[in-house]
Amino acid sequence: MHRTPTPRFRRSQLAAAVLALTAATAFNTGHAAPVVKYASASHATSTTTQLPRGVTPLHYILSITPDAAAATFKGEAAIKVAVDTPTASITFNALNLAFAAAAIEGAGGSKQVTRKIDFDADKQTATVHFAEPLAKGEYLLRIDYSGKIGTQATGLFSLDYDTPQGRQRALYTQFENSDARSMLPSWDEPDYKATFALDVVVPSNQMAVGNMPITRSEDLGNGKKHVYFATTPRMSTYLLFFGLGDFERATKMADGTEVGVITKKGALAQSRFALEESAALLREYNDYFGVRYPLPKLDNIAAPGRSQFFGAMENWGAVFTFEYGLLLDPTISTQTDKENIYTTLSHEMAHQWFGDLVTMRWWDDLWLNEGFASWMESRTTERLHPEWNTALSNVGGRESAMSQDALRTTHPVVQRIATVEQASQAFDGITYQKGEAVIRMLEAYVGADTWRTAVRSYMRKHAYGNTVSDDLWREVDAAAGKPVSAIAHDFTLQPGVPMITVGQAVCRKGSTRVTLTQTEFSKDQPDKKPLSWKVPVIASTVGNGKLAKVVLKDGKATLNVPGCGALLVNAGQSGYYRTLYAPTGTRALAGSFARLAPIDQLGLLADSQSLGMAGLQDPAGFLELVKATPLSADPQVLGRVAGSLNGLYEQYAGDSVESKARQQAFGRFAMARLAPMMAQTGWEARAGEASSVATLRGRLIAILGDMGEPGVIAEARRRYAASEQDPTAMPAPLRRTILGVVAQHADAATWEQLHARAQQEKTPLIKNQLYDLLASSDDTALAQRALALALTEEPGVTNSPAMISRVSRTHPELAFDFALAHLEQVNARIDASSRSRYFPRLAAGSAQPEMIAKLEAYAQAHLPASARGDADSSVAGIKYRIKVRAERLPAVDAWLAKQAG
Repeated sequence: MHRTPTPRFRRSQLAAAVLALTAATAFNTGHAAPVVKYASASHATSTTTQLPRGVTPLHYILSITPDAAAATFKGEAAIKVAVDTPTASITFNALNLAFAAAAIEGAGGSKQVTRKIDFDADKQTATVHFAEPLAKGEYLLRIDYSGKIGTQATGLFSLDYDTPQGRQRALYTQFENSDARSMLPSWDEPDYKATFALDVVVPSNQMAVGNMPITRSEDLGNGKKHVYFATTPRMSTYLLFFGLGDFERATKMADGTEVGVITKKGALAQSRFALEESAALLREYNDYFGVRYPLPKLDNIAAPGRSQFFGAMENWGAVFTFEYGLLLDPTISTQTDKENIYTTLSHEMAHQWFGDLVTMRWWDDLWLNEGFASWMESRTTERLHPEWNTALSNVGGRESAMSQDALRTTHPVVQRIATVEQASQAFDGITYQKGEAVIRMLEAYVGADTWRTAVRSYMRKHAYGNTVSDDLWREVDAAAGKPVSAIAHDFTLQPGVPMITVGQAVCRKGSTRVTLTQTEFSKDQPDKKPLSWKVPVIASTVGNGKLAKVVLKDGKATLNVPGCGALLVNAGQSGYYRTLYAPTGTRALAGSFARLAPIDQLGLLADSQSLGMAGLQDPAGFLELVKATPLSADPQVLGRVAGSLNGLYEQYAGDSVESKARQQAFGRFAMARLAPMMAQTGWEARAGEASSVATLRGRLIAILGDMGEPGVIAEARRRYAASEQDPTAMPAPLRRTILGVVAQHADAATWEQLHARAQQEKTPLIKNQLYDLLASSDDTALAQRALALALTEEPGVTNSPAMISRVSRTHPELAFDFALAHLEQVNARIDASSRSRYFPRLAAGSAQPEMIAKLEAYAQAHLPASARGDADSSVAGIKYRIKVRAERLPAVDAWLAKQAG
């Protein structure tokens, strides 16, 4: 519904009532969130909240005057609220804001200046008190305030970047999950949807960007202008956006919507791919969702820098993305970059429906946003760019989720969120990749057309509203005509990974009969009592092609599968479960491996490696599949083999003579297996080759370089040296890869040469990459130099934490100890949303028992008990890595010795 905006107010109107009340500058985010019954202007329900109920925002009129140079801003808010029950106070969210004055106006022009304002630092709230209680009705709450502009990507923040003309500063906002409160006093929870009318006073020579188009701009003189944006639809606070800078914009029309891209000046040509694909995506989504995109414009905004918490944000009508996720620089960008940009676009644009139009009621159901956007990005990429064959990457996403989900520290897809920090930590592989995998499994179970019918109905019924998961399941049940929700609940309301044990297959009269038993796959709880799932299973026999389907209930089912070849369970890899075969079944599939579809080859490789490392089958079984993988396999399958071998190679890493000898022995096997792939792929691109071949080429060079393969290192160094006179020696698709090999194996002189390049570089995308390279050395002394450099002003505030993270990939103990020794300096360079995650992730790659104690001590000293999810997960991962080294790698050693013999 359109609401006529309430007239904005000026500071002078409240001058006589100024109350010099300043908010505390440090707020603890670990406050609990009760679940309460409430009745608002829109609905009555049971919803998690951190605010008292009884007052509901309806419309915000927000005026912001930023001072980028001083890193401050002034704000005026006029908030139309509905008071549902009489009250003498109103409580809302506020973070690091200084209030000058507040007053409230009622019907008939009645007005009260606040009697006092209280701030609760722990709860991130402000409470305004009035002398006379407010009766039930609608009011206009006016607040005059100021705040700070940060340097990390939370709230209203600045990003500085170099240009040939000198240093520039741009402003942006990032409010998810709970940072709108740092720019405006607000009911900063997703269920409190309202409309927003934003206006800003800004430099005349800069472009201001908001969720909606500009309705008018007034010249104020003195180099300033007053810009007014149209009123937004009803939406959550975390989707509000404001940007300001020396920008350029390009547009095109798509289905009646103005689609745009916005970049810093001089970079607009690099956004052409994003603009064209955005238009195509909008048309596709309008059709799929059955509800047209409702805003008049949709911009994608590219920003220099990066965050340790996120890469892009789905602000309604104004998607924010760091440049590496939106721009294609012809001098450095690769096919992988192009595909990643597309998936970012398709993910964030899917959010314009899943998340923006229909929003989860509370962060418990964050997966309704992120899992669905992840699934939609995969589905749409496969549909609109079939030449990339991205369906195969779905297996990798599922494996990433299962890796986390099989540890004792996992959580359900729908999880209980009680604090702001827990909400920040919910943006993880379970929410994204498991959510996506469960959707894909359910879509395969009910059929794509039925699933789309359910999604369309869900969108129509809940547009501009808030939902929980069961709102979706009701639509799926209705469309499918069967209780899909029973399966969905098993996979979203409880954690963990089902495991389907395949009994001995018996073939009679052209059909294979097999008993399937469901248990649970766990990497660190072998004796855990298994949970129970209703599991949709699809199976086939190799060479037959006909599918058989069953839903396992109560832990067991018998399945008759057409044909008598090797039995493949989870055919097509839509299921979210591990498959454990009897030895005869494993051998039969290994013998038929070359005949399997590429996606099933990927699934079988993943199951074999994971089950082997968990001790549920012979760890060497995976290596037998590696040997069985033909050079003619799909490039993505070859890439999976290469990546898995590299992962095992890194498992052997250690400083002892024995560790190094064992790693070298495995490295010889791995390099011998990868050498024919590299010879087949070559260093030079061939005319007409598939995009997946180009991706494989870069991956093989990087992996062989990581393993220390002499020929690859020598060729990378040769090309690097030759590029000074011959730019074609390092073609754009391989430039980053070649530099990566050179930097990893750099001596001090080469490191200094790369450092000089970084200092001289003016293009943010390239500059960021060069500072990453400086932090990628295998040499401990050079890694220490990179860490020291990271805490200087030279790399820039967003590169600093990224450099420390990059060092941690190769030297986790060194990076963690360094960051802990410089805790205050590091925290100052990290998004507030990332602080409970950053240090645990530095330690996550370690396999040293001492790191467990260090990480636990850090968590105990610096993290509230409710914010230790990432620390606990890193500890669990380190323990598992130690276990693999001690209990699984000896079997791999024995297999290698047997091969050599």
